[in-house]
Amino acid sequence: MASSIAANCVATSRSSFVRAATTTPWACSRAEKSTAIVTRRSSVSFANSLVGKKQVAGFFEQKNEVARYMHSVLNARKEARRRFTVVSEAQKAEYIWLDGQEGLKGFRFNEIRTKTRCFQDALPVGSLEFPDWSFDGSSTGQTDHGNNSDCILKPVFSCPDPIRGGNSVLVLCEVLSPDGTPHRTNTRRLLADLVTDEIKAQEPWFGFEQEYTLFGRDGHPYGWPPAGYPAPQGPFYCGVGLEAVYGRPFVEAHFDACVKAGLKISGVNAEVMPGQWEFQIGPAGPLELGDHVMVARYLLHRLGEDFGIIATFDPKPMQGDWNGAGAHTNFSTEAMRAEGGMVEIVKAIEKLSKRHKEHIAAYGHGNEKRLTGKHETASMDTFRAGVADRGASIRIPLPVSLANKGYLEDRRPAANVDPYVVTRMLIQTTLLE
Repeated sequence: MASSIAANCVATSRSSFVRAATTTPWACSRAEKSTAIVTRRSSVSFANSLVGKKQVAGFFEQKNEVARYMHSVLNARKEARRRFTVVSEAQKAEYIWLDGQEGLKGFRFNEIRTKTRCFQDALPVGSLEFPDWSFDGSSTGQTDHGNNSDCILKPVFSCPDPIRGGNSVLVLCEVLSPDGTPHRTNTRRLLADLVTDEIKAQEPWFGFEQEYTLFGRDGHPYGWPPAGYPAPQGPFYCGVGLEAVYGRPFVEAHFDACVKAGLKISGVNAEVMPGQWEFQIGPAGPLELGDHVMVARYLLHRLGEDFGIIATFDPKPMQGDWNGAGAHTNFSTEAMRAEGGMVEIVKAIEKLSKRHKEHIAAYGHGNEKRLTGKHETASMDTFRAGVADRGASIRIPLPVSLANKGYLEDRRPAANVDPYVVTRMLIQTTLLE
């Protein structure tokens, strides 16, 4: 009786797998696949119990027969997966745009929006031939009326997508109004219109030091004790070790992603406040700098989803005796970098001193909480320049002073500043006025 039951189990399993392997090119239909697997599991489990009781003679031979049919099914499945992989070579393009609300929605939310488009015929990475697209501006605060809410996405920069990999791309876009004119949040176009051939001839270079602070989903600073505070500031800046550094795996993942995307990232370091970090972009031209900064910001937020981390650009994420977060911007022209260029640097600083209020007004929301004259900042109400002075509005690095040429560092921008705005205002003030 037991032998008959075992034989029937094997026969049932065999017939199911033969039917699954031969009747469809996808190894088996979903229903047959489920039936075959359940049947095999039940038959082998029951037969094994009989073998353990030594009640089935020659069952191992029958079991091997099942194994041979399983092998043929698995081969069929591998072939099906191989064919499916060919289909997946269609290109995924992540369209990225800005809603113009950085710093206006609290530290938990940023201004970056994205959605994905799939192209069966892939375009080269780096191409600007990706088609325009649209989105619902009434859902991003970029239109006031739901009955005419479409805004246009115009691709302006593309690079490899280091997260999806393959031929997937990130496509940074400008936002246009329905009539094709630049949207009010489109600060990139204002910069592009400013960068004439005359400006290009002066070869303006920029570097951007993007500080940011890590928080958990619960709004608690990442790595800080559940109650109370870590040690006072001092051991954390450029620190090493579990007691001094919070979040390095996340930072390294972001660093790698920026490199794989081909961005001009030039370094990273832990900052003064524990759980606060910085990455640097540049040197680069004005438009290139803004594009690379915005894609690097996108990657920071996107990887935060995987790590369970919120990266905020809030200028003062923690009140009290803690450093704020800035975006120090380095600026030079060909004349500044030439021998004796310090003369041109001093001229630029003099021009910047006369438009201090205009720059402060455009250098990030909530910056008044950071620019207090403490924690390595100058007061927002005063303008001061100095060599190696981190409490100055404009700092001249010591190596620049010694070489008598190089660049200046504008230390006023907040971490949430629009990089297109910073570069535009530096060009306007120093090169056009």
